[in-house]
Amino acid sequence: MAETPPGNHDDARRDDESPGIARPAASPAPIVDGAVRPKLIAAKEQWARDGRALTGQTADPVRDRLPPGQRLVQDWPVLDLGITPKVTTGNWTLAVDGLVDHPLSWRWEDFQAQPQEHFLSDIHCVTTWSRYDNRWEGVSARRLLALAGPKPEARFVVFHSFDGYTTNVALEDFDDDGVLLATRWEGQPISRDHGGPVRVILPKLYLWKSAKWVKRIELLARDRKGYWEVRGYHNHADPWTEERYSD
Repeated sequence: MAETPPGNHDDARRDDESPGIARPAASPAPIVDGAVRPKLIAAKEQWARDGRALTGQTADPVRDRLPPGQRLVQDWPVLDLGITPKVTTGNWTLAVDGLVDHPLSWRWEDFQAQPQEHFLSDIHCVTTWSRYDNRWEGVSARRLLALAGPKPEARFVVFHSFDGYTTNVALEDFDDDGVLLATRWEGQPISRDHGGPVRVILPKLYLWKSAKWVKRIELLARDRKGYWEVRGYHNHADPWTEERYSD
């Protein structure tokens, strides 16, 4: 699963007019454990063809906290493609590029220098579990976008992860309340299994849109489908309208 490489770090510069932009030194590339599990991928593609867990119902997120077809859990199940990259605070990097006025290239210390905010939100996985009242800490998406400065033609975002995963959202869904790049959950650093040291959290969409081990955030004028979106999963992924699978 080849992935578009991060943007040119030489384009990043630090100056008084562009706070938060850093010129990073080279970091060792993370290595990965495991391999993609073809049977797992095939099973999830079959779920999309079968419409697994669809109830045909819709709900109002203001009135109905639990989306249709979901069940509450107390733990946080681990789901991935079978690959777990060995990303640490020592080798993690983030590029924010594409249609932005000020491309960002951060290492861990640059990320930590940003305002660290606290969020409380529910999460909903397309595999039908939901978990309420998750306490997050990290950098808000709006802070990131304020520093990068999306160009007027930017309308979509693609997240790239260290394991080769990609997923896409509309810019308006990223530039929303409660969306963040999270480093802590329930007062503790997010574990590697759950996408640490930094993962995306978009609480209003199914959790596959919240990319684990994020390394690049690319802004685009035209939409570009990600890993699951080209395998039968919905392009938007609203849990309350059961946007589990594409039409």
